[in-house]
Amino acid sequence: MKREHVIKPVMDHHYPTIQYGKGVYLYDEQGKAYIDGCSGAVTAGLGHGVQEIIDAMMEQANKVSFVYRSQFTSEPAEKLAAKLSELAPGNDYWSFFVNSGSEATETAMKIAIQHWQEKGRPGKNKVISRRMSYHGITLGALSMSGHVLRRRRFIPLLEDFPVVMPPYCYRCPLGQTVGNCQLACADDLATAIKRIGAEHIAAFIAEPIIGAAGGAIVPPEGYYKRIKAICEQYDILFIADEVMTGIARTGAMFGMQHDEVEPDLMALGKGMSAGYTPMAATLVKDHVMEPILKGSKSIMSGHTYSANPQSAAVSLAVLTYIEMHQLVSAAEIKGVYLLNLLRQLADGIEIIGDVRGRGLLLAIEFVADRTTKQTFPPGLRVASRIIENAFQKGLLVYPAAGAIDGEGDAIIIAPPFIISESEMDQLVQILSDSIREVMAEITPSTSEEI
Repeated sequence: MKREHVIKPVMDHHYPTIQYGKGVYLYDEQGKAYIDGCSGAVTAGLGHGVQEIIDAMMEQANKVSFVYRSQFTSEPAEKLAAKLSELAPGNDYWSFFVNSGSEATETAMKIAIQHWQEKGRPGKNKVISRRMSYHGITLGALSMSGHVLRRRRFIPLLEDFPVVMPPYCYRCPLGQTVGNCQLACADDLATAIKRIGAEHIAAFIAEPIIGAAGGAIVPPEGYYKRIKAICEQYDILFIADEVMTGIARTGAMFGMQHDEVEPDLMALGKGMSAGYTPMAATLVKDHVMEPILKGSKSIMSGHTYSANPQSAAVSLAVLTYIEMHQLVSAAEIKGVYLLNLLRQLADGIEIIGDVRGRGLLLAIEFVADRTTKQTFPPGLRVASRIIENAFQKGLLVYPAAGAIDGEGDAIIIAPPFIISESEMDQLVQILSDSIREVMAEITPSTSEEI
């Protein structure tokens, strides 16, 4: 075996070498085709090999690819910030550009804390979150995350920020039922604030739709309006983590637009550049920036590649492409079609407990018993085995946790917005075959282990 030098996610696993991508397909060096059923990491919304984006990349490279943000600004960065403010709820946002979603959420945390410092209230320095959440892998972002498995190795280094119950209607942590709960999960935010003390809390952060920590969990109607009202009542900023949901993924440009709520800050990433370059952003409302503009006039954060003109030009081209080809409405329409296919699939497969999501951010949760919603033993690795089986058949889907305690099995299905109906049919057929094969493998042992 040739000695390797790249640290991969699983060191003893063989990863095929990618050769190229086109549309919703990726091709390895052997010529095998894979349907990108999850847009990589819910990122490649435009699909692969889009010539307009490649042209924009080359055009900017012929001008300048890098400047340092403390020395210059650039036309692409200025235009991108203006465009994001135009598209975002309320249209009055500033942009702080970074390189990844983790940096975007951590920057949002820092700006929220600095906002209160500059208002003369330095005691408001905690950012609380939900127990079922994922906001990134840097220590600050991980401190805000309730993703049990990803926190576990670093617990001594992390703040204990996740304290609020998630809006997980399939497994309501408060034992309520949809329609009769009076949004008790939202009111749990008020309870947490009272316990901690609003004088200590700078902000509350939440994903519009819970992603990797739960698998496309959509809150009940009215949830975010209640959340925003509670934040305003207690003088706490609301940060929307739109890293996964933002930029057309849910059938709206931003996930919060479904709820007609304007966050005080937003974190963007993934779909912002559609995977064509590393790019992310923290969007900040005028009123959050106001005390900083009147005070220190400087955000205490920064990265070498912040506001990189090459990445800004690519992201601007991505937004232009989305608008020109009406991909926001495409994600909504195709999401309905794909969701119906997945629900039809669930009718005939007993281990599918729930199918959920919005737009082209969908998920399947697997259970050992539909009636009790009992999870499979972790040792069976049900979701991992389905993902591996699908991969061998030429389909990529994304892993997610499937229960509040970090256990359970779920997968995310989130293909590019350009996927056709026939390609969605093919996706679901491969997925069906994979689930059935894994179900046949685990059924004999399941009854013994549960």
